[in-house]
Amino acid sequence: MTSETGVRRPGPAQGLTVIIAGFLPILAIVSMFPAVPAMIGHFSADPNAGWKVPAMVSAPGLTIAIVALFAGVLVDRFGRRRLLLAATLVYGLFGAMPFLLESLDAIYASRLALGVAEAVILTTLNTLIADYWAEDGRRNWLTLQGLVGPALSSVMIFFAGSLAAWRWNGIFLLYLVAFPIFLAMLRWMYEPESDATARRMLGMDEDRSGSRFPWPTVISIGALTLFASALYYVFIINGGLVWKELGVADPHEIGQISALPTLFILVGAVIFWWTGKRGFSSRVQIATFLGILGAGLAIIGLATDWRWMIAGMAVQQTGAGMAIPSLIAWAQSKLPFAHRGRGMGVWTACFFFGQFSSPLLVNLVSRFTGTMQGAFLVAGMLGMIGAVVVLALLGRRDAAVLVGAPA
Repeated sequence: MTSETGVRRPGPAQGLTVIIAGFLPILAIVSMFPAVPAMIGHFSADPNAGWKVPAMVSAPGLTIAIVALFAGVLVDRFGRRRLLLAATLVYGLFGAMPFLLESLDAIYASRLALGVAEAVILTTLNTLIADYWAEDGRRNWLTLQGLVGPALSSVMIFFAGSLAAWRWNGIFLLYLVAFPIFLAMLRWMYEPESDATARRMLGMDEDRSGSRFPWPTVISIGALTLFASALYYVFIINGGLVWKELGVADPHEIGQISALPTLFILVGAVIFWWTGKRGFSSRVQIATFLGILGAGLAIIGLATDWRWMIAGMAVQQTGAGMAIPSLIAWAQSKLPFAHRGRGMGVWTACFFFGQFSSPLLVNLVSRFTGTMQGAFLVAGMLGMIGAVVVLALLGRRDAAVLVGAPA
């Protein structure tokens, strides 16, 4: 829509396009877990398939971790709309490419290229949200995105199981959804009149005199984010292997059973909103999601049948629903405005390096414990220990809020 002054203003078409497009990076990882057992079976001749396939699933995280540090420069140089359109096309091409490939190494390479597109899509969409809307409008659309994303994830997991049951690499056809999203972007997304807001968010063109980069703060943000991210992706990447250990190996059945408990991620989002409204600090929220996530992973690790597995998934997904917003809110609260853009670049890099490293670490632990469930139990214990450590490091104000006393 266009205002009386002739300046184009965003409306529902732009907001809905941003929400749907923001789902693409989630699809690249969430939709894959029902297919992991089938892909390991297809590449059974490779003795390293047990770790190569999960690593392939999380491979985009490696390139996102690298490219995210520079994506803001690309956005500023080439413009928002043009870069977003190009990245979405690349996403669709390389995302669906493994359907035509038979080499695990070639599939891995295509996933690395997919990660480049994801990094650009993430950065460009976040920049456009800041360009299009003021704070209130931005919050509304981000909230709606947080509710729609998990619902779309559950739908995709359902179809992913069916596609993986049909053909070992059928799941990669889901990435073709990028092309109708591209058409929606072509029709409704537009280049903003000014990039001043985006440049401020990226930390550009500011007077930094007397303001030194807060390395200790950024290092602590990166370390905690890396730890939390590695735990966050334990189930997403390796959940299918636990189902196999429990005797459920059919990808279609895994997708059907998993669709409902994954909706508990919405419960986590509501808990994050409620705790924030009640005045709980970001550190309390981080400790809460680490404890819930760890408890869910531990229950999965101790599960003896599909009922306990579903119960563990419900708990784990609740913690996962709190994870990303809690980490972002905490990191932003710790970063001064002048360094927030680069600091959040470090946050993004660490979060997606956690995605990449998670399956490698889980594979090492599973070899030590002898089962994937054993690795889940170890991860769950680490999550709960992490929650206790975070609580122990709370400041006086945080502790007061936690017990309901005046700060």
